[in-house]
Amino acid sequence: MKLTPTSLTERVEGLDFLRGIALLGIIIANMLHFHSPYAYMDPYTWFSTPGEQSAFHFIDVFVEASFYPLFAMLFGYGLNMQYEKSLKNHTPFAPFMARRMSWLLLFGILHALLIWFGDILFTYAIMGFVMIALVRIPKKWLFSLALVLYIVPSVLVYILLVFSRKINPNSLLDGFVDIHQIELAISAYAHGSFGEIFMFRLGEWFTFGVVGVFTSFFAVLPLMMLGAAFSKWKVVEKMYAMKGKLVVTMIVGITLGVLLKNVPYIDGPKFENIIIVQSTFGGPILAIGYAALLMLLWQIPFLKIVTKPFATLGRMAFTTYIMQSIIATLIFYSYGAGLYGKVDIVTGTWLAIGIFVIQLIAAQIWLSKFRIGPLEYVWRKLSYGKNFSNKEEKV
Repeated sequence: MKLTPTSLTERVEGLDFLRGIALLGIIIANMLHFHSPYAYMDPYTWFSTPGEQSAFHFIDVFVEASFYPLFAMLFGYGLNMQYEKSLKNHTPFAPFMARRMSWLLLFGILHALLIWFGDILFTYAIMGFVMIALVRIPKKWLFSLALVLYIVPSVLVYILLVFSRKINPNSLLDGFVDIHQIELAISAYAHGSFGEIFMFRLGEWFTFGVVGVFTSFFAVLPLMMLGAAFSKWKVVEKMYAMKGKLVVTMIVGITLGVLLKNVPYIDGPKFENIIIVQSTFGGPILAIGYAALLMLLWQIPFLKIVTKPFATLGRMAFTTYIMQSIIATLIFYSYGAGLYGKVDIVTGTWLAIGIFVIQLIAAQIWLSKFRIGPLEYVWRKLSYGKNFSNKEEKV
């Protein structure tokens, strides 16, 4: 049989809804890096006014590190759906997915080098290549392997960090602020030419992006594996029959997640509390709690109608993600409005919400005429190696 893309009637609308909500959390979290040299700050001491402190605390606990895990799990969920579709249609999965991930890898490199260093597509593509093999593992083994791959290295790193602190309390450089890098970032992004921005961005991408790929085998890949396992269990498709389990997951996930993410405020902003307890464990646990809550809300007819625009936006997640970077960098970088380093966290958050609202409206208009977003169409055309109509289907 010939390879064909998923039709609108085959889409799982609940997944698109989750993607749409995840994109809101992602732009709020990413906005910290768009408008300021956030990577080189100690945010627990940097923000001085009560308003900024409250805004950072809210983002740190309820947003940061809790929406990219959800997006990673959704990526794995969708990848397994494509795998099962290939089995059903007797079409080759590995060659097609390898081609699809190759193009995603290229998109990620272009995004990182030409737009924003915080790209995640490059990492997703690398992990996607690995998932081509792992997605074939039975769901129970895949789920268990994902937990082991995620938990064991993280616990070992936590023990190592605690042990290092006992030997030398100053070894982890808690609260370190890199003033030199902050000055370089402001000089490049707020005042530099495009070439100067490119060179600084290239250095940041190698530091945070390329090097970060190695840690992603223990941070991002297991989340994709969990998503693929959930897909094999058809969690989203069977959400209406799983209300009781979803309620328990929501309560436990949100309660435990919020508690773990507050540990730096309870036990102090120690390196191990921030990196391991808060981000590595608290973030994904809260993400799962959010997913359960959102699936419960999606089952309420009135709320399903009200939140339908998020599902529409979720159908063009790729385009939305890239456009968030383009819009934000045009606002903050020197070749745009040049507001880098001049916007506080509260203003930045409202800007993120404003950009998202505009994207929400734009998605409704675009998808009233076309089946998928423009970048989704290009990616699909390249992946399948042929043209498809992008006109809206009447169903």
